[in-house]
Amino acid sequence: MLVLAGFGVVIFSVVGGFLLAGGNLLLLLQWAEFVIIGGAAVGALLVSTPMPVLKKIISYVLDSIKSKGQTKENFVEMLQLLYELFQTARVKGLLHLEPHVEKPEESELFARYPVVHKNHHALEYITDSLKLLVVGGVPALELEMILDADLETQEAESRKPSSILAKIGDSLPGLGIVAAVLGIVITMQSIGGPASEVGHHVAAALVGTFLGVLMCYGFVSPMATQIENQAEAEEVFLKSIKAGVVAYAKGMAPIVAVEFARRVITTDLRPSFGVVEDACRAIKVKSN
Repeated sequence: MLVLAGFGVVIFSVVGGFLLAGGNLLLLLQWAEFVIIGGAAVGALLVSTPMPVLKKIISYVLDSIKSKGQTKENFVEMLQLLYELFQTARVKGLLHLEPHVEKPEESELFARYPVVHKNHHALEYITDSLKLLVVGGVPALELEMILDADLETQEAESRKPSSILAKIGDSLPGLGIVAAVLGIVITMQSIGGPASEVGHHVAAALVGTFLGVLMCYGFVSPMATQIENQAEAEEVFLKSIKAGVVAYAKGMAPIVAVEFARRVITTDLRPSFGVVEDACRAIKVKSN
């Protein structure tokens, strides 16, 4: 909801200041300018963006509006899952994890942790990593290299939506100039007519420039930054999983491996040691 609140502040400040200066709000409602700038921006987005990335942009925008970013509770649940997986492997053996990692969508263990179970990338990252441990023959150092390579690929993919949206935002002032030039063309057609009519067309042309700049710096560019922040939080989520899996592969006890994973989390999202310890200790894995 902070995104909507921020957009509200932008609109209130700009429109409120305009009205305080004695402006007429109706003068800003130049629908032709909205169509030119908005339509051209959407067209440019469609031309420059592959469909999978476009879907990610829409998903990120909706998540931003719904405030569905990563939270401390999400990380606690993810750390609990890691602990239960590691503890299960320690008590029952790594082979006991095979049915869970082969078909995680049918696994009761994963189903108990919906934050990861519903996150396709995180779920796939965990299961693919654990499959290497179950199969065996992959030393911890090589496992870490594989997970790092996977992370680099996913990070590159996750940064595309914000990068593309930022470029579209940067193009909006230029599209505003396009709308303004078209407005001037129409104004030139009215030369010789009533001064009020000429003034109306000039005002409409200037509104085009105003809209392009406002949409860039007041809406699209901030949204691109918000999406970038979401992507970074997702990267931290995966890095935490990697740290835990690698630590366990090196022979660390489950609770210690989970601590390795916790320390990777940024301080604004990192749950305390006590909270994680209590959450993990509440999990009981029977040997039978």
